[in-house]
This record gives sequence, structure tokens and C-alpha cells, in this order.
Amino acid sequence: MTVAEDQRLDAMFSALSDPTRRAIVIRLAAGDATVNELAEPFNLSLPGISKHLKVLERSGLISRGRKAQFRPCHLELQALDVAAGWIEENRRLWSERFDKLDQHLRNLQEPPNGDRHE
Repeated sequence: MTVAEDQRLDAMFSALSDPTRRAIVIRLAAGDATVNELAEPFNLSLPGISKHLKVLERSGLISRGRKAQFRPCHLELQALDVAAGWIEENRRLWSERFDKLDQHLRNLQEPPNGDRHE
């Protein structure tokens, strides 16, 4: 993984560490939305929601378009794919390591030289 990719993952996971931002991502999974639409379920001011959106935008998780005077927010699914890929790769590595540990522990429990007391 390059330094740039590593920094992007850091930014994504940092952005997703906040429950409000995770809720915004979940909402945007259903479709694009304006800042006002995203602010509705939260007890936050529009500037407060905008700060969360800027964090999500800097992380690459969302982008903002232009429709007349509106700037709808859009979830960038390929950014989530990068994070999901990283998680899956690390899950696979740890699963392999635990499998090796399980085998090692079974080997330790077997009597030496194949002596079995039956």
C-alpha cells in the first residue's frame, strides 16, 4: 500500500469514527441529498452539518454536485470499496493466522513420538 493510499484510509476511518457522519453515509446510500435534507434528522445547525460534510468530502467518501443553486451530496461507493477491501484483506490474514495457531495448539496437545494411550 502506498503512503497516499494509507493516508486516504486514515481519513476514511477517521471520518467514519463519528456516529453523525456514519448516519449521513447511511442516508446517502439511499440517494443524493441536499444539506437541508441531511440536517433534518439531527439536532445540529446547518454549519454543524456542513462541517461533517467537509470531513466526509476530504476523506473521499462523498462528493458534491451542482444542480442550479443546490449542491447535492453524493456517496462515493468506490471509496467505500477501498475501505471494504482493506478490511477483507486483513480479515483473511488474521483468519489464516488463527488457523495456524489452532493447528499449533493441537500439535502441542498431541503426545510426543505418536505415543497414544488408548
